[in-house]
Amino acid sequence: MKIRFLVMGLVISLTACNKKEDTKVVTEPEMEQPEMTAPAKECYEYTNGKDTIHLSMATTNGNNVAGDLKYAWFEKDSNTGMFSGMFKGDTLYADYTFQSEGMTSIREIVLIRKGDNLLQGYGDITEKGNKQLFKDRKSIKFDEKMMLKKVACK
Repeated sequence: MKIRFLVMGLVISLTACNKKEDTKVVTEPEMEQPEMTAPAKECYEYTNGKDTIHLSMATTNGNNVAGDLKYAWFEKDSNTGMFSGMFKGDTLYADYTFQSEGMTSIREIVLIRKGDNLLQGYGDITEKGNKQLFKDRKSIKFDEKMMLKKVACK
């Protein structure tokens, strides 16, 4: 009887040792990566004789935009810089940081979409800190004579 228990114990031990464990490989679920696309770039230009304005911008996040702006006036000081701001409806409110005559300045700019083009706003300005701002945004005027027309980006 002892032998019988010994044989049964041995069989059970061998069976347990030879049994393969079911191993499951647990992997983290694949996270969908958002598709990374370059922001759409838009370019606009105003030309009148030898005077030009060139603006290029890209949407950075929702309604936020950033870009380059250059004013090249014939026989006058030109200025070149970068702007960043936000569209509220069809109107862009942005800060333009630019170089002119070796100095860096900041000026508020306001542009309104008209079809595929942009109109630049003008009006009375005031200086606040180191920045030029419109005195009253409600009184900003837009001149169709200086329309920035949409052009192919270079």
